[in-house]
Amino acid sequence: MKLQTELFGASFQNPVMLASGTCGFGVELADVMDLDALGGFVTKSVTLEPRAGNLAPRVAEFSGGMLNSIGLANPGLEAIRRQKLPWIRANVRKARVFVSIAAHSVADYLTLVEGLDGEDGFLGFEINLSCPNDTKREGAPFALDPEAVAMVTSGCRARTRRPLLAKLAPNDPALEHTVRVATDGGADGLTLVNTLPEILLGREGSPELGAGPGGVSGPALLPAGLLAVRRARQATRLSLVGVGGVGNGVDAVAYARAGASLVQVGTASFADPRSGERIVRELGRWGRRNAVPSWDSLVTPAPGAEL
Repeated sequence: MKLQTELFGASFQNPVMLASGTCGFGVELADVMDLDALGGFVTKSVTLEPRAGNLAPRVAEFSGGMLNSIGLANPGLEAIRRQKLPWIRANVRKARVFVSIAAHSVADYLTLVEGLDGEDGFLGFEINLSCPNDTKREGAPFALDPEAVAMVTSGCRARTRRPLLAKLAPNDPALEHTVRVATDGGADGLTLVNTLPEILLGREGSPELGAGPGGVSGPALLPAGLLAVRRARQATRLSLVGVGGVGNGVDAVAYARAGASLVQVGTASFADPRSGERIVRELGRWGRRNAVPSWDSLVTPAPGAEL
């Protein structure tokens, strides 16, 4: 099966990426895996200021996966420009890189795009509109506020020609509307989904995470991610990136059949840092076994798209 696909004005050697928050800025995994064997990866979310993150413990396991509340820990914009992007430029050749950005205000998103757009070493931005673990932002995440989605996407669009992926939430009751808002705002693609806000309680009834609730990832998120991609596919012709519970090649195929042109591997990387490479190999074997000519032929087209 031909795994190469053309998206966002670039060629991806395969559709398998690593999800934001699970691979740092690439350097963290460089000694244990071949980043250039992947289609690409998304960096940890960058904020204007350095962030220490939420109170420990930040991660708890359960039978269906993992609950985390990292709190967008990162070294901040200036350190990313001085340290992380130069490493990516020097060491990543084939994998396509998106820089994830997160903020407390619309203005901060725009400042991040302005501060990063002149740098080399990455293809585009993934706009993290849906992190459920930002304790510094009161109220719902941006992804659940259509007006905020419109302002962020349109503002970012006005400040860069790079591809923009809007990362949306799994718990959006009006997802189709949000998808259309992000589309109209100028996004080039949508990432579906972020973690699902939930809570785990210990024996005495207190939360297992220091921040209280957290975001569910891993196998338990797979059905939510597939449903979100399928719903989005009916509401937009943009390219979709499926994420949530991808642990093997069959999961990746399911996302393609729901309408995703790329998939991101997240929690599986914690148990097996080389899971992305493994999934690429599994897709190749699956395609040969089932006589499927190409990855693109699996992807459910958008309504009205020419077959």
